[in-house]
Amino acid sequence: MASSVWKGHLAFGLVSFPIQLFSAARSETISFNLLHKDDHSRIKQVTYCLLEDKPVARTDLVKGYEYEKEHYVVIEDEDIRKVAPKTAKVMEILEFVKADQVDAIYLESSYYVAPDEGGEKPYALLYEALRRSSYYGVAKVAMHNREHIIILRPGPKGLLSHTMYYQDEIRQVDEFRTDTSLVKEKELDLAKMLISSLEADFEPQKYHDAYRDNLQKMIEDKIEGKKVVETPAEHVAPVIDIMEALKRSLAEKRKPVQLATASAAAAQAEMPMEAAPKKRARKSGTG
Repeated sequence: MASSVWKGHLAFGLVSFPIQLFSAARSETISFNLLHKDDHSRIKQVTYCLLEDKPVARTDLVKGYEYEKEHYVVIEDEDIRKVAPKTAKVMEILEFVKADQVDAIYLESSYYVAPDEGGEKPYALLYEALRRSSYYGVAKVAMHNREHIIILRPGPKGLLSHTMYYQDEIRQVDEFRTDTSLVKEKELDLAKMLISSLEADFEPQKYHDAYRDNLQKMIEDKIEGKKVVETPAEHVAPVIDIMEALKRSLAEKRKPVQLATASAAAAQAEMPMEAAPKKRARKSGTG
């Protein structure tokens, strides 16, 4: 298992038990090194003292906070340790809120919450209580040199946690609003039909980063001395008539179904028809 990013106790009322946090996800990207253009040798980044006009070793570096232009106060690691809040070792659940009240815009990084030795039973109790209710836990914890608000929620197999943006970190954009009076009922009906035609189960494994795939293929081609082929550009025409665009979108979605139906009908038409059983002639009664 991956190394934990935080270890401590989760406090749930008067109950507390040891837990660990593990990163639940990370971004994957292709990174590049900087090379000297002339000889393709690797460039090394150097920490440099502007006052003495010379490179300095990383062991000679200290943290500094600029409180005025070109004026700094030196902050030692011991200073930071002294002011660390109690939440550096204890994740305290502050309250429980209804799950449908938590706007996803507040969620930042995701973590698995695992019980540490001796915490299995109270962990299972909290997990099952949350799973059977419609509530999330709101907790506070200090890690990565700041105090976070954490959303605790039940996942398929255990507790998940998400660090939360504070209210003042959410960008309030006054221009971001929607004038629903612009929508016509017929357009809305077609849009809902289009949504229904694109309905599918959420299967995250079927999505992938095409840009990263293209980069990897380009790198492999360059290594093998092959010519790099440019990705064809997609042409996106401006929408002039929304109704017409919606109708055409629905027609495109229906084509595979119509083609399949037509193929089935054609195949059935080509099948030899079985001879129908001849009806017996009724004998007329002699009365």
